[in-house]
Amino acid sequence: MTNNLTKLWATSVRRLLATQTRAARAVMREADRHTKHPQPPWRDAQTGTAPAPGKGAAPAAAASAVAPHQATSRVTPQATPARESRVGPRAAAWAAGEWRRAEHIVPATPQRASRALHHGLYLPANRHTAGMPLVVMLHGCKQSMDTFAEGTRMNLLADRYGFAVVYPEQSEFAHPHQCWQWYDARDEAGGGEAAAVVSLVDALVDEYGFDASRVYLAGLSAGAGLAALLAVRAPGRFAAVALHSGPAFGEARSGVTALDVMRRGLHTDPVELLERHLGDEAHPGMPAIVVQGDDDAVVAPINAEQLTVQFLRLNGLADSDGVRPDVRSRESEREGFVVQDYARRGANVVRLCRVANLDHAWSGGDDAVPFHSAMGPDASAMIWSFFEGHRREAANDAWCVEVAKGAS
Repeated sequence: MTNNLTKLWATSVRRLLATQTRAARAVMREADRHTKHPQPPWRDAQTGTAPAPGKGAAPAAAASAVAPHQATSRVTPQATPARESRVGPRAAAWAAGEWRRAEHIVPATPQRASRALHHGLYLPANRHTAGMPLVVMLHGCKQSMDTFAEGTRMNLLADRYGFAVVYPEQSEFAHPHQCWQWYDARDEAGGGEAAAVVSLVDALVDEYGFDASRVYLAGLSAGAGLAALLAVRAPGRFAAVALHSGPAFGEARSGVTALDVMRRGLHTDPVELLERHLGDEAHPGMPAIVVQGDDDAVVAPINAEQLTVQFLRLNGLADSDGVRPDVRSRESEREGFVVQDYARRGANVVRLCRVANLDHAWSGGDDAVPFHSAMGPDASAMIWSFFEGHRREAANDAWCVEVAKGAS
């Protein structure tokens, strides 16, 4: 990686060409691998109950007792055991704190009708919520609040470091695969979803007394796409953002063009696209960490490179000539991944983490849950470590007026 943006983009193109040779086959493999979703076990963990041994085999045994001659004529189907996690007991993600499922009603505005936003809120045990940081986690397609919490294991970090976590959940009525519509900024689609997340954050800060200057935003895949939209449109609500396996910002306008961006990256200059959205307004900046698997055939790695360029520009670390001279860039190669940091005045503002051999999955997560992998560094721990160093200034509040009011 180099301080010259032109070389950064050239490197991205080379990576893209290497990725596309295996993209079609990998997409089919991923689709087959992630067809079934495991039942989240958090309810049993909360109550201390577990399925009785042999549950599921009893009906077959009863049938055998009634008609033994039938039992010898065919093989009794056996229940497939749940796949075990390689990073620890899956139920541990729910054991210590309190999990609250709720529905937030987003008030109607002249621009859009009222809507409901389901979410799960995790509160660490034996801690006061006043002044507590809040992490907002936006799941990807074919995920729920339960599977995302279970797979990322962010709640375990919440117990350790004392922050709350909220998991907004996309409705199947809004999208059949529960994808956030990051590519469509209209009020009835992604624009309304972004406004709903802002409304939920405001309501939780008011109700629980969370620290409004330490609200952070993270997303995976389509959730990263919506997080990027929020980072541009509502920077006053969030102190930093994390984008894992997310599409580059600004070019997609429909489901078809969204797929094109995911597979090939942006066709237009990333900085030019960003500046079109900003217009004449000066953005206050949004610290960002971008995490990407090098073998991701769903969202091509070039998207991560382009997102990094866009957030360098968004934070004033780069212009049309490249990275500014006062910005320090450092690349560190570790076992299985490479981290590129861009710092100003000693503080890391933009970080790119590229994970070798990782496909379209959350790095270092619970690989018993679809779209999470035990391979690579613990993305949740890396993201929280980055978040901890950032706090939102009160002056950024002015940037949330339009989104909070529901204007598109």
